[in-house]
Amino acid sequence: MCHWQVDPPATSTVLLVHGLEGSAESHYMRGMAAKAFRAGFNVVRMNQRTCGGTDHLTPTLYNSGLSADYLAIVRELTDTDRLHRIWLVGYSMGGNLLLKAAGEIGRSESALAGVVAVSPNIDPTQCVAALETPRNWLYHLHFLTSLKARLRRKAALFPGRWDISALQQIKTISQFDELYTARDGGYRDAADYYDRAGARHVLHNIAVPTLIISAQDDPFIPASMFDTPAISGNKYVTTAMLRFGGHCGFFQKHTQDEDRFWAENRIVEWLGLRR
Repeated sequence: MCHWQVDPPATSTVLLVHGLEGSAESHYMRGMAAKAFRAGFNVVRMNQRTCGGTDHLTPTLYNSGLSADYLAIVRELTDTDRLHRIWLVGYSMGGNLLLKAAGEIGRSESALAGVVAVSPNIDPTQCVAALETPRNWLYHLHFLTSLKARLRRKAALFPGRWDISALQQIKTISQFDELYTARDGGYRDAADYYDRAGARHVLHNIAVPTLIISAQDDPFIPASMFDTPAISGNKYVTTAMLRFGGHCGFFQKHTQDEDRFWAENRIVEWLGLRR
C-alpha cells in the first residue's frame, strides 16, 4: 500500500514491514505510516508473502530468511518509481529481514538510506526457544493457531502441494517449521532454517545508518543477543535497549504533543534528523 507525497521522487521514502502473522493493516503499521506521512515521507506498507489476504498470489510460504525480497523491492522502487532515498523500518520478524537485507546489500544500493528494526529476532534459534517456554504460552498459542489456519488456506488454494494430515498433531512452532516452513524454504530442517535465517550473520556488513530498538523485558527476544561485536563494532549501528517495552510495545504517557506510541514517535524523529 503506497502513500505518496506530491512529488514522490523528491521525497524520502519509508518502507514498512510487519512481523510474524501481521500485515500492512496491523495497528503498528498504520500508526507508523500515519506519522511518517505527516512528517513528509512517502510511505510503502508491505505485506510479506501470503500475508494480508495475499495467500493466493504465491504457492510458497513466507519465512525469516527471505531478505532477497526486500532487495528486489528497493530496486523496484529505485528503477521504476525513481526514488533515491529509501528507509527500511521493520518489526520483529520484519526487523530481522530488513537487517539481513541491509547486511547483504552492504554498499551496493545507493538508494538505501538506512534501517530501523524494532524488537528484531536476529537469532531465531534463541527466539523460538524463548517463545516456546511455558511463560509465553499465550503468545505461542496465538502464533501457532494463526500459522495453522494459514496453512489450511494455502492447502485449499493449491491442492496437492501441502499434506496437512499431521497439522492437528503439531503442538509447537518449531514442529510446524520443521514440517512445513523449513521444507518450503529449501532448508534442511528447522534448526538449519533458524540458523541461516538470522540477521546476526551479516550485521557486521551493514553500511547505512541503522537503529535497533528492543527491550530488556521482551518475553522472546533476549536482550543478550544484541551484545555482540557485530553490533558494537559497527559504527553504523545504534541500539536503544530499553528496560521496559515488551515485544514491540514501548508505550508512554499521552501528552499534548505525542500519542502513547513511544517507538513510532522516536523512529520518525530519528528519520527526520537524517533525511
